[in-house]
Amino acid sequence: MIALVAYASLYPFSGWRWPAGSGLASLLSLPWPPWLMPLDEGLNFLGYLPLGLLLALAALRSGWRMHAALLLALLLPALVSYVAEVLQHLLPTRHPSLKDWLMNTLGAAAGAVLASLVHASGLLQRWQRLRQRWFLPQSAGAVALLALWPFGMLFPTPVPWGLGQVGNRLRELLQGLLQDVPWTEGAAALLAPAPVLQPLSPLAERLTEMLGLLSPMLLACAVLRPGLPRLVLAAGALLLGFAAMTLSTLLNFGPAHALAWLTPAATMAALGASLAALLAALLPQRLVMALALVTLTALLVLVHQAPTDPYFAQTLQAWELGRWVNFHGLAQWVGWLWPFAAIAWLLVRISTRERLS
Repeated sequence: MIALVAYASLYPFSGWRWPAGSGLASLLSLPWPPWLMPLDEGLNFLGYLPLGLLLALAALRSGWRMHAALLLALLLPALVSYVAEVLQHLLPTRHPSLKDWLMNTLGAAAGAVLASLVHASGLLQRWQRLRQRWFLPQSAGAVALLALWPFGMLFPTPVPWGLGQVGNRLRELLQGLLQDVPWTEGAAALLAPAPVLQPLSPLAERLTEMLGLLSPMLLACAVLRPGLPRLVLAAGALLLGFAAMTLSTLLNFGPAHALAWLTPAATMAALGASLAALLAALLPQRLVMALALVTLTALLVLVHQAPTDPYFAQTLQAWELGRWVNFHGLAQWVGWLWPFAAIAWLLVRISTRERLS
């Protein structure tokens, strides 16, 4: 979580320079900005709230006293935020702000207070008992992947829920590495520009969307006991998928287009994924894991046939919010790599089960 907020504070990590005429003392001071951006300040507050919440909960679970856990959840985020704001002096595209530091610190404090309320109410203990009753052993990796899945959709996908389209980016990286290398003269196919992809057929588009939404549902079923637990988490994944796509469209294209992604094809795909998840709720774990592997592999094959949206960059520049949403790079990499990480986790889990059986 600390790495995530540091990434958002220092993106795009380029153009580092010492400000002309500035000494160390001036860099350590943070100016109070004259502009007023309530939405920006609100997101700074909300961005640090989970950090304070998680730090306090982790400390309380480790046996820390309440006051020590609250102090840790307040001081560590405040220090991280201050260091990030100071480093923004060295980035020409970023503007350090005492107001940002204050909102970040207040967000962490609110998270710490929320953690204390959760602990006092016994909700944390209830969650631990529920996890032991519903989840199968060694499910932490899948739970982490399920938590990352909606974040990967904050960067626009070629089709709704279509994560994993990393082929073009890898091709660009390889072209940059192999450029002017003598022994790569025969790699004409690799160094040639990527072919122009045609739009998916209506059937392929629906299938890609269905597989993209079904993948986290099957991953959840793979670590849950059959029956009601699987149905509950599959329904949660469905709702989270709708919320993540709506938030992504809102952030990238503006509030007026927040539901533009919800086409008839996406609705039919969600219905198909829901029906498949209902069937998977009753299947043995080994079969569910195999189906998840097949689903993820088919998703990767189909999503690499879909063209990217050529209007994204243009629309992002026109939309004011897009200029300061700094999670795009990280969200894009999460979206690219999530299906591969899920496949790797499933393969490791299946191989472990085979060795133990």
